[in-house]
This record gives sequence, C-alpha cells and structure tokens, in this order.
Amino acid sequence: MNKIALILFFCFIFQGLQVLAQTDSALTQAFNEKDLLKHVKSLSSDAFQGRRTGETGAIKARKYIVNQFHSAQVKPLGKAFEQAFTFRKGSKQYNAVNVIGQIIGTEFPKKYIVISAHYDHEGIKQGRIYNGADDNASGVSALFAIAEYFKTYPPKHTVILAAFDGEELGLQGSKYYVNHPIVSLNDILVNLNLDMISRSDKNELFAVGTSFNKNLKYLISKVKTTSKIQLVSGHDGFDGLENWTYASDHANFHKKNIPFIYFGVADHKDYHEPTDDYENIHPEFYTEAVKTILAVFTDVDNVKTHF
Repeated sequence: MNKIALILFFCFIFQGLQVLAQTDSALTQAFNEKDLLKHVKSLSSDAFQGRRTGETGAIKARKYIVNQFHSAQVKPLGKAFEQAFTFRKGSKQYNAVNVIGQIIGTEFPKKYIVISAHYDHEGIKQGRIYNGADDNASGVSALFAIAEYFKTYPPKHTVILAAFDGEELGLQGSKYYVNHPIVSLNDILVNLNLDMISRSDKNELFAVGTSFNKNLKYLISKVKTTSKIQLVSGHDGFDGLENWTYASDHANFHKKNIPFIYFGVADHKDYHEPTDDYENIHPEFYTEAVKTILAVFTDVDNVKTHF
C-alpha cells in the first residue's frame, strides 16, 4: 500500500469511527428520560379510565397524544392528526380514531418508515380500571421520546408516527390504516411496532419479524447489547416459541407485504390485568429499550432502498 492510499485508508476508518461515536453520543442524550416516564405515568393513571376505544378515557388519551405531537413539532399526515373510523365487534359499533403524524425526511421525503404503537386498552371491568401501563402506554410514550429525538437528529426518510386505536378489539386501527392509506403502501419501507416495551425480569426485548427479511435480520444482529438489555430475535414462528407474527398492529402491515419489526417483551403476571400499573414497570429497562429501538431505527433509516 503506497503512502497516499494508506492516508486515505486511515481517513476512511477515522470518519467511520466518528459516525459511530456521534451515533452513540446521540443515543446517550436521545430524549428526556424523566419526560418518558412522566408520560407513561400520566397515560396509565386512573384519569384515563383504561383508554377503552370510544369511551371518555380514550378520547382524553387521543387529545393528549395530539398535544404531545404538537409540542414535538410533529405535523399531521394529511389534513389533520385524527383518522376517524367505525367498526363492529359482535353487536356493538365502536367509534375509533387513529392519531397519525409525520416528520419529513431530509433525504427521502417520499419514502416512509412507520413507527406505531396502539393507545387503547381494556377500560373498566367490574368496577376496576385496567390502566395498561406496559400495554401500551409504554409504546405511546416512546413515540413522544422518538419525536423529541428527531428534533435534534432529523430522519433521512419521512417517519410516520402512528398511534392506533382499537388494537385490543382486533387490531382495528392498523387494519383501517392499511386499507385506507394516506400515503402509498408501496412507499413504506418498514413498520416498527412498539407494544409492551417497559418491563422484563430477564432484561429481554424481543425483535419479531426478522425471519421474514434477511436484511432486517442482519441489522438486528449487529445492534449492541448490554447487561441492561438484550435484543433478542424470535417469536416469529420459526424457533419453537409462541408465534407473535399476528399479535399486534404489525400484523396488518405484514399482510400487505410490508417488512416489519415488532418490539415487545414476554407476557408477565400483570398482562391484561388491572395491576398493569406504572409502579410495576422497570424504568431503567424501559429507557434502554427506547434507546435500543432508536439504534435499530438509525440503521433502518440509513438503508436507501426497500428491504
């Protein structure tokens, strides 16, 4: 190797290390961690009455989400944040509303990454409030943290932040969205779905869906993990574990042949119980989970073509 080539080689290595250092620094200071926890605590408080689709608590939660999107300078995807729809389950008709925002990409404004989380939960049953702190105030609050991160570190692709309604009643919000898309489904690069990400006795955050896409599998494999959190691929029907491919809103993107990663934790004793309260989440794990999701997003955002 001649002298000039050697200099260029070391310049290339140095620039690569600079990018890695900048990424690590950005994730360390990604968002206000106290605000992340504050939003989970608020959305899972009794004041929101379990956020049952169509009921007072869900309406209050929707307004809360819109206000936070405004604060984070998120713009509506379309004329307004709200995408209203109705559906029937059994003999009952529900009035539901998705909350959909966008952050315009700096390099690929017409290509989209959807980051989603459902905001509805079980409501009140037999006089007890099912607050749904992990399921899924945790995912919605992560949307706010991610939006905050983008104020300082804008995405290359346009990011759609989708707070879906009616997930607990059959993935209704995401179903309506993919059947009534505001942008072409062909322009969506991937769906990153966040549903239950705030607690794990084993410090495990699962990334579901990589078995369907070798590029996503590669991206997940190179994400750094620590003793605070382990990012584990699986639960997508190929490893003998419970299959979560159709467990949450990512399922409707998958049915439209849109690549997805579903981030979630294993079921715990408070899953779909009135004890799924803020006091039972794991704050340090939750904060690390959101940072890990941002690390995956950064790798996805750096891909210039469809997966």
